[in-house]
Amino acid sequence: MPQVLTTNATILCPHTGKGTTMPSDPKWQISGGYVAVEGDTGVLACPFAPLPCGGYQLRSMGLNATQIDGRKVILVTDFNQSVTGLPLTMMETHQVVDDSTPAPLPPGQAVPALPPAMTDVAKPVVTCVPSGLAFNSTTALPPNLSAAFTLNTAYPLNWILTLINEPEKTSVDLTNGLPPALTLQPSDGTWNFPTQTITLNMTVAFLATLAPGLHRFFMTGVSQRGLTGFKEMILTVI
Repeated sequence: MPQVLTTNATILCPHTGKGTTMPSDPKWQISGGYVAVEGDTGVLACPFAPLPCGGYQLRSMGLNATQIDGRKVILVTDFNQSVTGLPLTMMETHQVVDDSTPAPLPPGQAVPALPPAMTDVAKPVVTCVPSGLAFNSTTALPPNLSAAFTLNTAYPLNWILTLINEPEKTSVDLTNGLPPALTLQPSDGTWNFPTQTITLNMTVAFLATLAPGLHRFFMTGVSQRGLTGFKEMILTVI
């Protein structure tokens, strides 16, 4: 069983901003840190000036039955995001002694093995080709741009594409695309195969709406255990 998340955890956004969790039900402590439950919020000291990650609200993936006052306890492996949609890295150091079982056992029966997906410790690997693109807003060229994100993990769950628009200081979830001007093939975030490629296609109708500056496309892959990997593709508009 993974560690439960406490207020002692090291929580980082992709920009290495450190998080501080504020416990809403401070009843259970481990090594001096309060255990976090679903709905707890935190702030991030994010150094990314164009659009700081700011904070987060913790969500459980439902892989743990432990509750405090009817609220699910957060595991360090539960996938969580900043308010801007970027993945959080969460690390704990407290000791774990696990004598739990997946279900009540009749006397004399052995503890069944955990499913392989729940013992997975390898983070998904995400790559992108190309890693950077450019668009000239004066000439409106090139009229079409594309990039291919490839995700790999033995036990896939889903993927999320987030656009961080630096000039406008906004974040947009592009997982379902913005058809017909920006499309993804396939779309909707479903990840069914260990290796999957998602192709991003952008037409001039979308590109022409972007202000000069950097536009960061973050592809996040999530495994069934909740482990994440991500890759950033940067579009430069001049």
